Amino acid sequence: MKKLSCHCGGVEAEVKVPDKGFEKVLRCNCSMCKKKGYIIGVVGPDDFKLTKGKELLKLYQFYTKTAQHYFCKVCGIHTHNRPRINPKIYGINIACVEGINPFEIENVPVNDGQNHPLDQKK
Repeated sequence: MKKLSCHCGGVEAEVKVPDKGFEKVLRCNCSMCKKKGYIIGVVGPDDFKLTKGKELLKLYQFYTKTAQHYFCKVCGIHTHNRPRINPKIYGINIACVEGINPFEIENVPVNDGQNHPLDQKK
């Protein structure tokens, strides 16, 4: 388990990261994520445990109000989300994970959140 924390340290979590790093990393080009510009590490429902600062987390939702974007209300750092494509999993801001340097990750694929599959008309 690795420690995840916001900038001020008020929010902390334990994240299970495989020895080789996150199995899936990506950026998203949806209207929210492109403005944050962070790299998302995807983990399963049992791989993330909030350990400190639940009362400091603020939830932001928009459009369908399915995805849950969490950030620290003190320092403003986005720590994690629950994506609408699968609200059981977590998207982790890998820059918040101890020992991970997001600037060392090359060729991060982009998820096309602007054309989300749940928005497609039938």
